[in-house]
Amino acid sequence: MNVFGDAVRFLNDPFNWTRPGSGILDLLVQHLQISGAAVALALLVALPLGTWLGHTGRGGAFTVALSNVGRAVPTLAILTIFAVTPIGFGPQATTLALALFAIPPVLTNTYVGFRQVDRDVVEAARAMGMTGRQVTFRAELPLAMPLLMTGVRTAAVQVVATATLAALVAGGGLGRIINLGFGQQNYGQVVAGAIVVAALAVLTELVFVALSWLLTPGPRTLPRLRRRPAAA
Repeated sequence: MNVFGDAVRFLNDPFNWTRPGSGILDLLVQHLQISGAAVALALLVALPLGTWLGHTGRGGAFTVALSNVGRAVPTLAILTIFAVTPIGFGPQATTLALALFAIPPVLTNTYVGFRQVDRDVVEAARAMGMTGRQVTFRAELPLAMPLLMTGVRTAAVQVVATATLAALVAGGGLGRIINLGFGQQNYGQVVAGAIVVAALAVLTELVFVALSWLLTPGPRTLPRLRRRPAAA
């Protein structure tokens, strides 16, 4: 119980939030920069590739299966491999490792989303005289958007949670709070760092749920609970 009390006291101390260079706010900015860059890099690779594979259906199953093998490789192992290459340590290595970690869910969901589009819809779009590009972006993409955004949301949450490893390779981020806590045997600080990371992951989930709702075709009104008629 004392550990959780220490964690609350750590989070309630304004200096722990505003300390220059190592305060929670500064580390939060670093964490978001690393995570945002990793997700953006993953999207640049996975979205075009998944869209093309899903639209054409050529080699998609093999490519997706191959990319999913990467999920079995721990991010820490990738960072260790990078350490003995010219990539080395630091934020760049962490960003690249997290991007590799984020590609499989985005690629898989994009491919599956396009392949699950009703072929009758595609044929109808072509019968209307749409070009291949128009079919992709005006017929298939809107219907694939819900599953595609699920992949993006999954990747973003995983990256935010895993970016704590950046502190192990001099990459900064919220993981420094946890690492310093272990080094000083201050387990209240460790728990406080874990709480901040967990809260950020939950917030990321909610943001992408809202973004998915905005980008998905359909009514823009939130569902309301229906009142049951009073019993006679």
